[in-house]
Amino acid sequence: MDAVQQANSGHPGMPMGMADICEVLYNDHLKHNPMNPHWWDRDRLVVSNGHGSMLLYAALHLSGYAVSMDDIKAFRQYQSATPGHPEYGHTPGVETTTGPLGQGLANAVGFALAEKLLAERYNTEARSIVDHYTWVFAGDGCLMEGISHEACSLAGSWGLGKLVVFYDDNAISIDGEVDGWFTDNTPERFRAYGWQVIETVDGHDPKAIDAAIRAAKDDTSRPTLICCQTVIGWGSPNKQGTAATHGAPLGDDEIEATRQALGWTHPPFDIPDAIRAGWDARERGQQAEAAWNKRWAAYESAYPDSAQELARRMRGELPADFDFAMNQALEALQQDTSGVATRKASEMALNAIGPHLPELIGGSADLTGSNNTFWSGSVDILEDGARGNYIHYGVREFGMTAIANGLSLHGGFIPYTGTFLVFSDYARNALRMAALIQTPNIHVYTHDSIGLGEDGPTHQPIEHVASLRLIPNLSVWRPADKTETLVAWWAALKETRTPSALVLTRQGLAHQPKSATQMADIERGGYVLIDAPSPSLVLMATGSEVGLAVAVAARLSDEGTSVRVVSMPNPDRFGRQDQSYRDAVLPPSVGKRVAIEAGVSAYWAQWVGDQGLTIGIDDFGASAPAAVLFEAYGLDVEGVIGRIKTHFD
Repeated sequence: MDAVQQANSGHPGMPMGMADICEVLYNDHLKHNPMNPHWWDRDRLVVSNGHGSMLLYAALHLSGYAVSMDDIKAFRQYQSATPGHPEYGHTPGVETTTGPLGQGLANAVGFALAEKLLAERYNTEARSIVDHYTWVFAGDGCLMEGISHEACSLAGSWGLGKLVVFYDDNAISIDGEVDGWFTDNTPERFRAYGWQVIETVDGHDPKAIDAAIRAAKDDTSRPTLICCQTVIGWGSPNKQGTAATHGAPLGDDEIEATRQALGWTHPPFDIPDAIRAGWDARERGQQAEAAWNKRWAAYESAYPDSAQELARRMRGELPADFDFAMNQALEALQQDTSGVATRKASEMALNAIGPHLPELIGGSADLTGSNNTFWSGSVDILEDGARGNYIHYGVREFGMTAIANGLSLHGGFIPYTGTFLVFSDYARNALRMAALIQTPNIHVYTHDSIGLGEDGPTHQPIEHVASLRLIPNLSVWRPADKTETLVAWWAALKETRTPSALVLTRQGLAHQPKSATQMADIERGGYVLIDAPSPSLVLMATGSEVGLAVAVAARLSDEGTSVRVVSMPNPDRFGRQDQSYRDAVLPPSVGKRVAIEAGVSAYWAQWVGDQGLTIGIDDFGASAPAAVLFEAYGLDVEGVIGRIKTHFD
């Protein structure tokens, strides 16, 4: 109450309503070490209803994390350690960034899946070194969001028995009592998913909460939903049980009345020593980790290879020989002059990468054969958990992406996902969260333009590549051939804090020969592919339009124009190169610049300049064969040359 009041903004209702649940969990069940928030085998707690962040900050402070009382007093202030919603990497003990309702729950499914797969891979009958729970606080809003269905359905199918969700069933949302818009039979819904459901738990009775948690732990074959009946803003004499406590300070008078009702006589931010001592989890946390360290040492001695591999994976380090293997694969692809679709080139890249990366875990939203995300060493996680590295997510693009965020955040995995580029819209908020969280998962988006053909405008992305480039900290690659595709994968795997999107074609693309220097420059995001003496015209393109630019350059060269072709698979990465390199690729002296991309044209103004030309598509597609469509939209040799001559002559 006091922190929200001091900030003059925030959400006191959920923290007050779930305080009893939080106290029982932290002090009687949560395995954690405040002195080492990154201990591998700690339990993970995800506050999916992230607007209740003050409850988490209070628990972190009281249990001994590096969250000071000054941090609590600075709740919601600029650059404080206690922002309005929990932010991963910003506050010790925060496992993921939450706030967009339902996504934290989906992240938690990823956490729990990671724990299960690592346990099946590395634990033995004699020695268990992966054994922890994932706990979730979730409210009515989380369960209204459709992503909760996508993620929780999969959690049941996967039998994530160490996932426990506390449902804060207070029957209130921002607009008031939910009985007008949330009448689902939630317990039956989760039973239908295959969950254990514990109903009608008094969320203000510590004994009832403790008994429910113990029952959840007793069933490790199914995830558990604990339905906690709570009162939002519990303890507030005049506002509890109403939406008035959801998202606004209680006010000085109501806070004083609440203090009296609770029998709390201490001034704001004053915690008695006895209560501090009762909450302090540092000693028992260190003891828990020390006991695990002994088990780990014995495991290292008994299984040195497995221990070394797991330790490397949890550190997020690539194998020592990885770059060597990638260079070999790149040389082999460069010698193969056959043309393939870049979605097929992506599969070829996976076949080169996969044998060296046991942490690589892929999947697709029911488009495995179309996305080419299943490589020769892929194993369905339901067929063999110990070796499983492939997930059939079903038609769940949003849930898939948020679960992948959880897999990545847990540690030990590099997840990649797949769907059509046009359906990145379904996944967009989780993709944005990946960029905000700074978690380096990889998103394979195929069927990247009108080139997919007859499925028509519902499936033909137009604005999507440009819109993905607008997301800060998302690395967007649109490669032109096999070698650019492998480099894009390689660069994505080397990222440690940046998610990547690989935008790939359905149709075959010609192989583009390159020198060693050009091969090295692909990773810089843009490079000179075809050059000419003293070029008077620069053509820049991405993906399938690179081959078109090469053909246009050849025709114009025959007519006496000196043309440079720049392949720009990652324009934003190119923009981060030093000025001298950018000027060497795009000489400031050459004003005639043309960008060619089968998507919205506005993005390219920054690269073509005021006098330049962008040839793109600023309308939706149509249903027809790809070749017909490219000609109809002027993305063929004759059409491009005609536009160039009209614009510059």
